[in-house]
Amino acid sequence: MDEQSAAYWKRNVKLVATLTVIWFIVSYGFGILFVDALNSIEIAGFQLGFWFAQQGSIYVFVALIFVYVSKMNKLDREFDVHEDDD
Repeated sequence: MDEQSAAYWKRNVKLVATLTVIWFIVSYGFGILFVDALNSIEIAGFQLGFWFAQQGSIYVFVALIFVYVSKMNKLDREFDVHEDDD
């Protein structure tokens, strides 16, 4: 594997690891571990811990998909491995 491929792979793995940590914190941390502490906060009549466990984590997951696509498109263009016809 050449140097450019190694750098591309390293940045790709770093991005996936970062997004996976965010996913874990939101789903397991906010939805399970810290639910009691978060339930002391109410937003629109719902306890925040309950909201994260039921809806908030889904919104974060969808946002993470868009972040991943955006960051990978940028990374692909930076390393000139993009699939666009530009």
